Amino acid sequence: MNHRLTAYLLLLLVSIIWGVAGPVIKFTLSSFPPIIFLTYRFALASALGASLWAIRPPKFRVNGNTIPHIILHSVLAVPLGLGLLFFGFDKTTSLTGTVISATGPIMIAIAGMILLKEHITKPERVGILLALLGTLIVSVGPIVGGNSHAIISFEGNLLILASLLSDAIGTVIAKVSLRDRVPAIALTNISFMIGFVIFIPFLLASYSIKEVITTIMAAPLSAHLGVFYMAFLSGTLAYTLQKVAMKTIEVGEVAVFNYLFPIWAAPLSLLWLGEKITTPFILGASVIATGVVIAEHKRRQKRRRHG
Repeated sequence: MNHRLTAYLLLLLVSIIWGVAGPVIKFTLSSFPPIIFLTYRFALASALGASLWAIRPPKFRVNGNTIPHIILHSVLAVPLGLGLLFFGFDKTTSLTGTVISATGPIMIAIAGMILLKEHITKPERVGILLALLGTLIVSVGPIVGGNSHAIISFEGNLLILASLLSDAIGTVIAKVSLRDRVPAIALTNISFMIGFVIFIPFLLASYSIKEVITTIMAAPLSAHLGVFYMAFLSGTLAYTLQKVAMKTIEVGEVAVFNYLFPIWAAPLSLLWLGEKITTPFILGASVIATGVVIAEHKRRQKRRRHG
């Protein structure tokens, strides 16, 4: 099978896993506070990573930048990126959080422009600005709507935006690590191990060991299944598949699949969680979609000219 087609199929699977992740996070947060949820998830993913490492130790060359790049990517993508994401989903709806998360490619394009000096054409800039405007409308929508949880929802939306920015920078750095021939599975496992180590002090500062054990033991099976989904499917599997795809195609193409997140999340958010679609949400999502079409259409034209 063509390597590029294989990468696209892998990213389609990743988009489904991560699209479903929004509603799963929101549902599971009803049983676990964000810090316990995250530490529990990182612990499971780290245990799996350590087991795989023991069976087949990863092999890669280490130069002066390899370790700093791995550490920086891990901190930005996992404890910071995922931490902000989970705290954001705790305060907003899964549908709103997923739509905002789908603008990740815009953040990655901006990060690529700043960090890698990638050129962005005028039409692409127009598309990016429209997508950012739509994101702003969706983010401030709760305040405009005037519901009782307006400020809390707005704070959650801002946290998700911050997580996207952190993850975008981490994604660009991950591409550099993959070029240095760091195995995708090794980069993923190291990231979760670092996330676990970083979150332990925050966990112990917020809860006693007894409170953590009691919370985990009292949670229903459905909540534990949510953590397992986030640790193994949305965590180790999805992150590894994404990095495998990144070896074959450009970072910008990888990010485009984020736009599919709302397609998978919307039915679950509406039917499973009973969330509602508001007017500011529809307006913002429409503006985002317009901006995305403009930016990506121009980007595809540019790739064909240089292909």
